[in-house]
Amino acid sequence: MQKRPILYWDLRRLILILAVMSALITLANGFFATYRVQRQLLIDNSLDANHLYAAKLASVTTLFFDSTQRQLAYSASLLADNIDNKTFLRQEVQRLRSQTNTFNSVVIVNSAGVVLVTSPETLQMQGRKLTTPGALAALNNKAPQISQPYIATTGNLIVFVSTPINDAQGNYLGYVGGAIYLKKKSVLNTLLAQNYEDRDAYTFVVDGDGQILYHKDSRRVGQLITPVLKGNVIGDNQDGSLQENSPTGINSLIGYARVSNANWAIITVRTTDNTLLSLKGLMLSVLNRTAPLMLITLFAVWLLSRLISQPLGQLARSANEMDRVGISDEIERIPSWYFEVAQLKRAMLLGISLLQNKIGKLRTEAQTDPLTGLLNRRGLTFALEYFNVAKQAFAVIALDIDHFKRVNDNYGHAVGDEVIKQLTQYLREGSRASDTLCRNGGEEFLILLPDTGRDAAVEIAERLRANVEAATFSGVGKITVSLGVALWVPQQGETSLTLKLADDALYRAKKQGRNQVIVA
Repeated sequence: MQKRPILYWDLRRLILILAVMSALITLANGFFATYRVQRQLLIDNSLDANHLYAAKLASVTTLFFDSTQRQLAYSASLLADNIDNKTFLRQEVQRLRSQTNTFNSVVIVNSAGVVLVTSPETLQMQGRKLTTPGALAALNNKAPQISQPYIATTGNLIVFVSTPINDAQGNYLGYVGGAIYLKKKSVLNTLLAQNYEDRDAYTFVVDGDGQILYHKDSRRVGQLITPVLKGNVIGDNQDGSLQENSPTGINSLIGYARVSNANWAIITVRTTDNTLLSLKGLMLSVLNRTAPLMLITLFAVWLLSRLISQPLGQLARSANEMDRVGISDEIERIPSWYFEVAQLKRAMLLGISLLQNKIGKLRTEAQTDPLTGLLNRRGLTFALEYFNVAKQAFAVIALDIDHFKRVNDNYGHAVGDEVIKQLTQYLREGSRASDTLCRNGGEEFLILLPDTGRDAAVEIAERLRANVEAATFSGVGKITVSLGVALWVPQQGETSLTLKLADDALYRAKKQGRNQVIVA
């Protein structure tokens, strides 16, 4: 039995491996594609959410500044008629600071830039001329404005919102303004501190120079944003979103929108890592949902590969035993439910038929004497094995042509072969259908007579001798034969002993004058 190698590959294993690899690769590709799509979707959604919130907060901040300027404009209309009434001025600045809690401090300044009144009075600026950037801008422009953030004389980072005071004739009388502290609690600070429902996001505000005006970390207020962020947020002068790769390795998703009346930008930030935290759970959910279907698919692949490969495997095993008896019946029983197997099965059955015919022909040729068509010594061996296994008694007639060497010497081997052929014909005519005729070599012949007794065997041998003696052989004329007879019964032992006895009897017939029958 042939030993299989350690790495044994058959069609079923190959189909299964190929199918499993294809399924796994498809699953991996699908999983990776899902991951990439979901990752990008989360990033895009986060960018959109950040942008929308920044735009919403920018819109609210714009409305806030519009509201403060309307408040100041109303106050300016009242102050135009009471610019010299100190009591009214004090009441008005107190109202502006405390009524809406919009401003951290309020001042009224005359046309020369001198402070008339303040709230709170603890600022101690009354009677002083203001030289801060916001105050100078309000005095020079003589128009409603929101200043750029600056450090006030009090040391606070502030934004100064002001409106001019004009009398009925349009003469400039000064301005009324309110300061909003960016590093201290204020309405604006509270407004900007609001955040949408995302604990991982935060918002900060920058001015037109990229300086941070508000940040959840107060230490960042006054600092500048990165050049890349400034170039996108401030430089484009538009709303939008972007992904920023920080030098620290923290990637951020940023949405931004502009506060149009203050030249500010509201920026909402969420880190990419925090955005993608839910992706792991999402992919595990996808895997959990696809795993059962994947297992079912693999089982179906295994079953189908087995159904496909099993008949091919049976045909392959049968191909190694095509000369075995009954193999055709086994191949016929192999299921051939698809085209390739049906074709292979038909081809193998045809091949087996041709092979068996060839083998039968080869066996016949191997066991047959080519000159006479009688059994040769190999065929004789098979015949004797049959009698031995079947325990069937038989008689043996050993026959030899007398002086055959003279025929070859005088007439040639071709004539000698013709003599042998003609003698063979007489042997066939003088034998029964159940008898076995053999050419034992040269001019010697053996006849096996099944279930034949001594007298009958002698009678048959004598009749053959007489027929040959009476016959005329072409090219030669008359010839004679000598015969020896022996019997075999199952109890006698080996059949070869009986053949030897017949052969000995034949040679005694030759020694005693030839052309006679001798019984062993």
